[in-house]
Amino acid sequence: MSMRRESFLAHVQERGDYQTQEEAERAARVVLALLGAHLIGTVRAELAPRLPETCALILLNPLQAAEPLSPERFVRATPAWIEGATEETALWDIGAVLSTVAAAAGDVLTREALLRLPPGYDLLFGQTQPT
Repeated sequence: MSMRRESFLAHVQERGDYQTQEEAERAARVVLALLGAHLIGTVRAELAPRLPETCALILLNPLQAAEPLSPERFVRATPAWIEGATEETALWDIGAVLSTVAAAAGDVLTREALLRLPPGYDLLFGQTQPT
């Protein structure tokens, strides 16, 4: 069952403390595009249906990364795509979006995704327990 777009963005907006839904949507687009580029195998296809359609399409049509970025490089790559962003604000954006993705995906699928990403992404997803 996918999360509705309004609900998904409302979660991101609340978690990211954004003034507007547009800001939340911009963060979601960037972070999901980057995530999609680094999630390989079937987990991306399994995750997509849990997200609103617009978000799922972004996740499924990424620029394919040659290799998954480390969490640190993921955070450094994000501000390049968000106007006026810094690494600190990017970390905030990533946390707001990925914790919402984790909530939409559920524990099992989130763990599956984390197993396919380099170590350290659990913190970006707001998962503090080791996987």
